[in-house]
Amino acid sequence: MLHAQADDAPLIVSKAAVLMDSSTGTLLFYKNPDEEIPPASLTKLMTMHLVLREAEAGRLSLSKKISPPRQSWARNQPSRSSLMHLAEGQELTINDLMLGLAVPSGNDAAVAVALQLAPSVDSFVAMMNEAASKLGLEKTHFVEPSGISEYNMTTAREFASFCRFYVETYPQALKNYHSVETFSYPRAENVAEIFRENPGTITQSNHNSLLVGGRDTNNRFVEKFEGVDGLKTGYIDESGPNIALTALRDGTRFIAVILGAPAEWRGDRIRDEDGRRLLAWAFNHYKTVRPQLPELEQARVWKGKTNFAGLAPSLPLDFTSLKERANRLYWKTELIDPLIAPLPSGSPAGELILSDDQGELRRIPLLTTEDIEKGNFFKRLWDSIRLFFRKK
Repeated sequence: MLHAQADDAPLIVSKAAVLMDSSTGTLLFYKNPDEEIPPASLTKLMTMHLVLREAEAGRLSLSKKISPPRQSWARNQPSRSSLMHLAEGQELTINDLMLGLAVPSGNDAAVAVALQLAPSVDSFVAMMNEAASKLGLEKTHFVEPSGISEYNMTTAREFASFCRFYVETYPQALKNYHSVETFSYPRAENVAEIFRENPGTITQSNHNSLLVGGRDTNNRFVEKFEGVDGLKTGYIDESGPNIALTALRDGTRFIAVILGAPAEWRGDRIRDEDGRRLLAWAFNHYKTVRPQLPELEQARVWKGKTNFAGLAPSLPLDFTSLKERANRLYWKTELIDPLIAPLPSGSPAGELILSDDQGELRRIPLLTTEDIEKGNFFKRLWDSIRLFFRKK
């Protein structure tokens, strides 16, 4: 069986970290997973979630053109803000704002997005907290949409769970936003005609060094990490550097959330090295297994109008395995005997057992797929007699 937190788990410097299999939600590594830490610009993932939710519901078009409201102009953001450089007189699309959130991590973009979805930033924040509550994130709370406030709060466990939901719900966002390496703004089409020959374009790189490559703590250049295609970095003094990572190799996707790297010079490099260690360890040790459901026998039912009930597994078949396991799979069923009618659909009927050459890997409860009504008096009497002699 799979054992999380293996003995050779990597040493992580940051305050808190979680690593999980994105497909199954299996927690493979944790360090202080429930310590409350400001997410910094990881907050922008919740902001982006609300935009994508509205777009998928048909209530918002990503191609909609807007003029950034005064409150969102770069010059009106708090000092030390990361910016996409919104300004008076510009015109851009919601999709531009999403790239401005994902790549340069613009606090100005967060305000502009908030004011597209709500009448005020405070109203948008209420939407963020309502969404967090619906997702069961009990310790995650927001006070503004960019992440600059120390009063935004989350935990590594909860934010990893949110990232898993985000990746599953919006897989296209990884390609469209979170794996984009550079973003240039404003472009000629974003400014007034008199400025189009010299729009003052600024090109900024994605801050995720595992995506684009970067320097390590010894100032040596490190190549991008194979398979990384998101998600987001963040920093404020009160939290230190944070990162939410995801990477896909050979059909296995992992999610890592690292919070609270040292708030010091090159602390972001410590955070990124933590991320590299975690992902390398995960890919070296674990994989996602996606078995095909075997043809299931029907369960024998006694004293019912019918003698057999269809069966279905009550849990997804996908599971996380040590890499050296599950290379050849064997199935068997152990059914409850006897099953006595009446049986409503969804009644427990036994277990589906998955094994490999080294032994048992997993048990999945089996449930009936239909209602089985009680048979008439003579059917019940006959089955009672047969069951009596079966026991004998």
